[in-house]
Amino acid sequence: MNNDYMSKGYFLSDQSISPGNAVENNQTAFCMRTIIDKMPGGFFIYRADHDEKIIYANEAMLRIFNCNTMEEFNALTGNSFRGIVHPDDLDEVEESIKQQIRDSKYDLDYVEYRIIQKGGGIRWIEDYGHFTHSDLYGDVFYVFAGDATEKRKRQQEEKKQEQLKLLNQIDAYDKKLELINREQLRRLELIDGLSIDYESIFHLDFGEGTFHPYQISERIANNLKDEMYEISVFTSFLADYAKGWVFQEDRELFLKAVDYDYIKEQLSGNKVYHVNYRIEKNEGIEHMQLCVVNVGNIRNGFQVVVGCRSIDDAVRHETAQNKLLEEAMNQAKSLSRAKDVLLANMSHDIRTPMNAIIGFTTLAKAHMSDTQKLQNYINKIEESGQDLLQLLDDMLELSRLEASRGNLLEEKCNLYEIIKDVQANILPRAQAKEIKFLLETDGIVHPDIYSDKDHLMQIFLRVIGNAVNYTKKGGTIDFSVVEQKASNQFAIFQFTIEDTGIGISESFMTHIFEPFEREKNSTLSGVKGTGLGLPIVKNIVEMMGGTIEVSSISGKGSRFIITLNLKLQDKGKEQESSPAKGESHQEKGKILVVEDNRINLEIMNVLLADAGYLIDTAENGSIAVEMLKNSQPNEYFLVLMDIQMPVMDGHTATRKIRKLKDSTLANIPIVALSANAFEEDKKKSMECGMNGHLAKPVNMQELLELIERIA
Repeated sequence: MNNDYMSKGYFLSDQSISPGNAVENNQTAFCMRTIIDKMPGGFFIYRADHDEKIIYANEAMLRIFNCNTMEEFNALTGNSFRGIVHPDDLDEVEESIKQQIRDSKYDLDYVEYRIIQKGGGIRWIEDYGHFTHSDLYGDVFYVFAGDATEKRKRQQEEKKQEQLKLLNQIDAYDKKLELINREQLRRLELIDGLSIDYESIFHLDFGEGTFHPYQISERIANNLKDEMYEISVFTSFLADYAKGWVFQEDRELFLKAVDYDYIKEQLSGNKVYHVNYRIEKNEGIEHMQLCVVNVGNIRNGFQVVVGCRSIDDAVRHETAQNKLLEEAMNQAKSLSRAKDVLLANMSHDIRTPMNAIIGFTTLAKAHMSDTQKLQNYINKIEESGQDLLQLLDDMLELSRLEASRGNLLEEKCNLYEIIKDVQANILPRAQAKEIKFLLETDGIVHPDIYSDKDHLMQIFLRVIGNAVNYTKKGGTIDFSVVEQKASNQFAIFQFTIEDTGIGISESFMTHIFEPFEREKNSTLSGVKGTGLGLPIVKNIVEMMGGTIEVSSISGKGSRFIITLNLKLQDKGKEQESSPAKGESHQEKGKILVVEDNRINLEIMNVLLADAGYLIDTAENGSIAVEMLKNSQPNEYFLVLMDIQMPVMDGHTATRKIRKLKDSTLANIPIVALSANAFEEDKKKSMECGMNGHLAKPVNMQELLELIERIA
């Protein structure tokens, strides 16, 4: 039994035992070890020398360190007290033990420290130990140890709660303190604010007959110090101040404002009064304000605080605001006058063609049998209708651009082709007036660009069109293009249109881009126009990020310079090949006209029938879809589709047609005929699958050309 116990190695004895007492000693030791091993708490003994070697450790100690055998415990701790204690806690623990041994001879020393278990776990240990001397082992420490980890956690949580409670108490105290001091702090802030705003502050005690300058401006700093003075000194000081600084016209007002009787009178029913005055400075006049506040009891010799501050910025700001208000009122009056002029011009420009339409219609009815006169009247009606339509288009275009609703496209285009189209449009008009139209394009280096072709065309056609209108027979118009600067992606192009026309007077130059403004109306100039062309051009140019400049000499001609920064096409990319155009439709076929307005439907029927086409009609998009679905392939070669219709609109009908199972029917050409004529409307038509978009009222020649091109 003894051998088994000793073989466990719990007790590491290196002391010799006398043979005579060996049996008795072993039995005693065995009993003691059995009792100690069964203790629930840890117990160990270690030497008090430098090595601190462990002599004995019970089973509970092994359990604390998560060890099964003494060999594991020895390997984990190095068989040393130093190996038991966490390295970070060792110095503090040993110093604490030494101090407790010095201070108390008979009490157990107590320390807490961490240990590292087998497997790496960290636990806290409560250590109750005592130093003693043994004849058998010499100087040793015996220690009772227990796991204090959970206790430590509870203590930390309790400490945390106590700290939180303390913080809450401090916070509550701070809030109470804040409430207590808030009014006082507010008063202090007001005082500080007053001292910042006011350059001079005085306290006057009329009961005591004294005054105290709390704050003094630089102008009077040499006259007074931060001391108590008699009221008479204050009166003398104010007189000197008024004479030296106050504007002469305001001196009487100022001195009256600080007179004792006047102060008493003003403050008898009020707490404060103000007086504005001016002072003279080297750089001019500065506006000041005197503020007098009652802070005492008038009956018993009251006290007042007098403050002086500059209100120059406020006065100047008010003056500036009044000036701005005056300017705004003048501008409003000017805008009102401009509106009246605009309405008058609109009335004139609308009523003139309307008068012609009504008048020539009356004449046509009266001469129905005279074919020649009838034809002439109809031509005049058509011409006036076109003028009215142009006015309407220009008004809508300008309104859309000014409201920033214009959409710019970025599509591939070629400057040479655009200029060629402009030339084709302008040349017949110029030749009719025997005007030379010169074109210079040698300055173009990169003709292939990304831009909005239609808007570019509109800029050039409107400006050059004006030049044709206002240039007399035999004159010259020069259209030149110069590429000024190019980068990898963009180039700056300068387009110059110069004519030898009637020119523009210097007085009218400031109004040239204003709507409906014309230097001479159509009656005086003999030139028709809405006065909207150049405002539209300016809006488009600015929308494209460019500039337009104009110079002119009355009677000699004008020059318009348009500068645009345009994106260049990447020539390194493979050029897309243009689709081959199909052959024009040789055989007149059947067209499906989708239109809900009977008058428009009647007009389209007659015009297309006269052109040799067969016509079927549908009153809305739903009927059109059903007619196509039930038709034979190639029965119709084209659909003319209105957009705004009841039951089903044109865009919805087009999308349904494009989804028909029969590919021939699904791919039938569809052209929109709509009163919606803006670029975004055209774009929407293309997006829903249409092949073209024409604006109402329809130009028949343009429609027939489009039919031939698409069909």
